[in-house]
Amino acid sequence: MKIGAVVALIAGFILAVFVVLHIGVAQVFGAIANVGWFGFVLILLAAMPIIAFLALAWRSVVGPLVPYWVFFASRQLRDSATDLLPFTNIGGIVIGARAGILAGIPSTKAYSTAMVDITCETMAQIAFTVIGLLIGFTRLRASAELAVYVDALILGTALLVPGVIAFVVLQRKGIRIATTMAGKFLPKAVAHTEEFTSEIETLYQQPRKLALCSTYHLIAWIAAAAWLWVMFRLCGAPIGFMDCIAIESILSALRSAAIFVPAAVGVQEAGYAALAPVFGAGPEIGLAVSLLKRARDVVLGIPVLLIWQAIEGKRAFTAKEDEAAKGDEVV
Repeated sequence: MKIGAVVALIAGFILAVFVVLHIGVAQVFGAIANVGWFGFVLILLAAMPIIAFLALAWRSVVGPLVPYWVFFASRQLRDSATDLLPFTNIGGIVIGARAGILAGIPSTKAYSTAMVDITCETMAQIAFTVIGLLIGFTRLRASAELAVYVDALILGTALLVPGVIAFVVLQRKGIRIATTMAGKFLPKAVAHTEEFTSEIETLYQQPRKLALCSTYHLIAWIAAAAWLWVMFRLCGAPIGFMDCIAIESILSALRSAAIFVPAAVGVQEAGYAALAPVFGAGPEIGLAVSLLKRARDVVLGIPVLLIWQAIEGKRAFTAKEDEAAKGDEVV
């Protein structure tokens, strides 16, 4: 883990603790207690459609090479690694692609489609953010605390468009960039970057696949807003679904801007605490929702990561035994 990520993680944790103490520990955990165990199980289940559509998005560019559950499990592993391990998003993407490789997806295709999937996800996020800003524009402008940031959000969203275009151009035309990216994504799996860039070029010549992938990602963003709506309701805040789209779109933009902070620790907590009052809930409710999201990530993510480690460990052990057997045959 790089020193910059460590510093960002510590700073984010300090910010999260400060927000909790500032709002009030009793108020925040009182809102969480209102959810109850049954409510928390419902939160776990309500998050499943998000992963389901994200898996469909990746599958739409890879093709039906492996069963659907492989894409579902790989995507959940990717998100769990991003949320719980001290990585930025790139680490989770590599781990998710690695899981697909172990299940039978060719390494070149796994990593090249992962890159294209990122592009489609960002394109969908732009659309989702625009929708959210249109829904919440009036309320954000009326907020004394957040009105000053509205123009920055609009500008940041607008700048994402040329950013995505540049990313696509560099993937398709920039051989040196592709070589660098291949080195990050495929440290040992790909020997020839020509195959890697050719795969990407082929994918970008299939607009129907790209459109389908982006559509699934947009549906996944909307499903994330529905999940947020469920959590607000369980915490006792009657926030509407459309308002949840606005909140989630802005939070997703904040998380993207804070990509250098592992799991957006602190950024997510402060964001929900600041946005909840704008849409009719107390800051303690917004913070409670953020912590419930974290709790779900831990409860689901730890078993997922342990299973992945067990599979990787078994594979490494088997490979070691095979090498030892070959050595014995030579002797």
